Amino acid sequence: MVIFGIIQIILSQIPNFNKLSVLSLVAAVMSFTYSSIGIGLTIAKLAGGAHPQTSLTGIPVGKTMSSLDKMWNTFSALGDIAFAYAFSIVLVEIQDTLKSSPPENKVMKKAAFIGISTSTMFYMLCGLTGYAAFGNNAPGNLLTGFGFFEPYWLVDFANMCIVVHLVGAYQVFCQPIFAFVEGWSSKKWANNRFITGVHSINIPFYGSFNFSFFRMVWRTAYVTFSTVLAMIFPFFNDFVGLLGAASFWPLAVYFPIEMYMSQAKIRRFSLTWICMQILSGACLVISLLAAAGSVQGLVKSLHTFKPFKSLS
Repeated sequence: MVIFGIIQIILSQIPNFNKLSVLSLVAAVMSFTYSSIGIGLTIAKLAGGAHPQTSLTGIPVGKTMSSLDKMWNTFSALGDIAFAYAFSIVLVEIQDTLKSSPPENKVMKKAAFIGISTSTMFYMLCGLTGYAAFGNNAPGNLLTGFGFFEPYWLVDFANMCIVVHLVGAYQVFCQPIFAFVEGWSSKKWANNRFITGVHSINIPFYGSFNFSFFRMVWRTAYVTFSTVLAMIFPFFNDFVGLLGAASFWPLAVYFPIEMYMSQAKIRRFSLTWICMQILSGACLVISLLAAAGSVQGLVKSLHTFKPFKSLS
């Protein structure tokens, strides 16, 4: 995790989102690679005659799972699902990098359809084949949760792909935050040379690079803080669920629906307006339940909490 943080400190000096195309492409290829490996290994396990305990409702309530724990786990899983689809944070940033011809909205509509369809296909395959292969003992992560041990080289390669993918994904999600803070700071302290000053540096094999002391200090501090926080609280799934629950309803549901109804001039209490409000309300309830499940999971994990120790 320390090595990961150091790599992110270096990559965070990439000036803006427009310069991430290569990094984003590599991350996407890595995602396809390790997902395909995971699906292939689960199919191979099924072909080898695996017959784990499975059911339509998942882990049965009994000695190892109380009905209350099952409910909280279900709510937390909703947050994980919400986070998996939470690309709304970078949607506008991606659209801003497109050319004006063909129209940006048409390109994004097509790209979003292809992206969501492809993601859903992989999510469903990983989920269904993973549960079929491991049943109620399925690990939280098929590749990093010690679901597979052989062939070692293939599992190690898949895990390396995950690391490379996360390196790119970190930047894709953080660059909009960097841009917001730096843009706001430049307006707030327009005459401060430390914040607004940019120095051109010639880097071998790269060319001219615009260096900013404020960008270096602020982004380094952000990455350092987030890395230390992740090392102190190593509760991956619960944090992912909480982030997904917090961002899903406002960014992926509420604001898009409100903007659409305003642009299309949908009349209040019309059938379309009512359907949209029902959809928004249902997603709000799901987000609240997911947040509650994730918080409960974090609280439960704190009982066995050991700082700077990895926990599944």
